[in-house]
Amino acid sequence: MTKQKIGILILLLLSTVSLSQPQQEEKTLPLTLESCVLEAIKNNLGVAVEVLNPELSDIAVSSAKEKFMPNLSMDYNRSSTNQASYSWIEATGNILTDRNSYSAQLTQLIPSGGSFSVSLSQYEYDSNQKFQTINPRYSSTLTFNFTQPLLKNFGPKISRKEIIVAQNNREISEKEFTKSLQDTIYDVEEAYFNLYYSIELLKVRKQSLKLAQDLLEKNKKSVEIGTLAPIEILNAEASVATREADILEAEAQVKNNQDILKTIINLSGGKEGTELIEIIPKDKPQYEKKEISLEEAITIAMNNRPDLQASRIDLKNKELNVSYARNQLLPELNLQASYWSPGVSGTRLIFPPGNPFGDPIATIPGGASDALKDAFGFKYKNWSFGITLTFPLNTLLSRAAYAQAKVNLEQSRLRLENQEQQIFLEIKNAVRSLQTNYKRVQAYRVARELSEKKLEAEEEKLKVGLTTNYFVLQFQTDLTTAQSMELKAIIDYNLSSCRLNRALGISMKEKNISISDVLYR
Repeated sequence: MTKQKIGILILLLLSTVSLSQPQQEEKTLPLTLESCVLEAIKNNLGVAVEVLNPELSDIAVSSAKEKFMPNLSMDYNRSSTNQASYSWIEATGNILTDRNSYSAQLTQLIPSGGSFSVSLSQYEYDSNQKFQTINPRYSSTLTFNFTQPLLKNFGPKISRKEIIVAQNNREISEKEFTKSLQDTIYDVEEAYFNLYYSIELLKVRKQSLKLAQDLLEKNKKSVEIGTLAPIEILNAEASVATREADILEAEAQVKNNQDILKTIINLSGGKEGTELIEIIPKDKPQYEKKEISLEEAITIAMNNRPDLQASRIDLKNKELNVSYARNQLLPELNLQASYWSPGVSGTRLIFPPGNPFGDPIATIPGGASDALKDAFGFKYKNWSFGITLTFPLNTLLSRAAYAQAKVNLEQSRLRLENQEQQIFLEIKNAVRSLQTNYKRVQAYRVARELSEKKLEAEEEKLKVGLTTNYFVLQFQTDLTTAQSMELKAIIDYNLSSCRLNRALGISMKEKNISISDVLYR
């Protein structure tokens, strides 16, 4: 062998080795329907978005409750004045005055709509003016104030309106999140069963192709020995080509359904290696008759539908808005009550008898603490009580708000009635679809069994020459169609059962999933 031939042989071997290098193989991932549902609830991006809504509603409730948190305010002021004296009686030179004042007040709104406050104010006064008996002087005042609306803004329902609405909105967001979860569960079930159907349909079509290929081989042998016309080979080849095209379509459908299920459970999204994962459904569609009456289904739906519950809660908000708007039309009648205890202390100045214009001959010291003791000891008791009535001369805006609130309430009532009608229709269709699909499975099962018997009989007739290949191919096609229709009917029956659970609002209950497990995981 020449060197040139040896080199060519080596190149051929290397190219063969490179072409035979193992490529990345697809990995199969067997999954049950339950595991797919749990993965979707855990990883689905749509669920991840919706789960934030109840959290935002919790924040809104906390923000509304801050209205009844105590409010503490403090104030401090210091001043010093220096001005000319206009009379030697006041002072021989400039009049110097120093004043320090500080106060603190704690205010609390109460559920009845009123407010209560307690405050402590204190000041220190020091001046060089004459004719003062206490200098420096200290004053403290402890004050209690109470204000209560008796008409407008009266009552816990009015004062707590923002809190009640926020709490109702929190419930609405939870019901809407429950609805989103139920829709996600159904999306998983639909994608799972559609994937199972496409895989099984691919098997049926491969079996059909195998039958056509076997018949083609048999026809070729018969033509070779002269017992069959060559045209029969063309008929068989045409049938094989058609069924190969059907397989290509079925394989594409499997891939499409794979991608849909991967997206729902968030197994795709460009993650490395996910394109090579092939999900294999482990659970087969069940064919068990589900008995439920229309009246029972409607009762269950009325008690469990989260969207219906959300609409009822929203109706409560609208009723509260009407009550609040009606209350704002009333005149203001406010009760005010105050109680305060002052205290005064300081350095007492003692002047010569009969000479108040002279300098002090003695002092009796006193401090700020003495004034505080008098204030907190309620040495000087003072109180006041009053009622204020205010009639608005123009209630145009408040009446417009009341009219708008009533219209919104009527809209919500009509919307709720329409929603109930749509639910009735949805339940009727779901129950009817369940019953119809159950009967379809039975009918297509009989059709498939008869197609199998007809094909067997036709194949026996072909063996003895009583029929032609055309009729055998036709019966093979009929069997494939019957198998496909039976499989589709079983899938439709399972999906109609899933749709009924969603329409009844019990999808999560059927899967033993609670809303708290998802929100607080």
